Amino acid sequence: MKVIPAIDLLDGKVVRLHKGDYDEATIYNDDPLAEAKKFKEAGFTHIHIVDLNGAKEGKFVNIKHIKEIINDLNLSVQTGGGIRSYGDATMLLEQQVSNIICSSMAVKNPREWRKVLDDYGNRAILGMDLKDGKVAYGGWLETIDESMDDFIQPMIDRGLSTVLCTDISKDGTLEGPNLELYRQLSKQFPSLNFIASGGVSDAGDLQALKDQQQYGVVVGRAYYEGNLSLEEMQKYHSSG
Repeated sequence: MKVIPAIDLLDGKVVRLHKGDYDEATIYNDDPLAEAKKFKEAGFTHIHIVDLNGAKEGKFVNIKHIKEIINDLNLSVQTGGGIRSYGDATMLLEQQVSNIICSSMAVKNPREWRKVLDDYGNRAILGMDLKDGKVAYGGWLETIDESMDDFIQPMIDRGLSTVLCTDISKDGTLEGPNLELYRQLSKQFPSLNFIASGGVSDAGDLQALKDQQQYGVVVGRAYYEGNLSLEEMQKYHSSG
């Protein structure tokens, strides 16, 4: 299982939101580069970065910090937030981002999202954020009524391979991940690699996800609050 440390950027600072609420942002570090350096020194080579400004505003407010982390630390970065078009996706990938994560684009601009899948394959990850069982987008502020199968299957047909799935009700809560959700999704869509996101609280949660043979997990608040050390995270991490 891949354990992926997370950095959420808001106004150039490392923060975490509680259940996606921008009014409940906790600041953990004013220096994103220094935070990323800790992950590199602990042996991680791939990290997860979200531009929270981008997710809400539709523009890349924090791209300079992401580029700095890639260029100065030579880390592999998967990033999302503010990707609304094929041009946005191309621009980020040309900045040496390893993977882009698209959620709103897949909902609001499916034609260009399909073109991203066609042209960039495994470098394109679907960010599927679930709110009360529905797919959410636009910084988790809106939801769609389409069924999960109707939403995902056309993307699988175009070569989608990886989905980063966040249960918003768990995100930033330290209440434990929604294990049943990830179990059901893996059973429903066996061809997909699911990266779990939201609710991880301690090493026991990582063990439970690993026991389910999940492809990957993003770890954020549990690390920042001191519930999980980087050494513990490495224990459950496999880059293969």
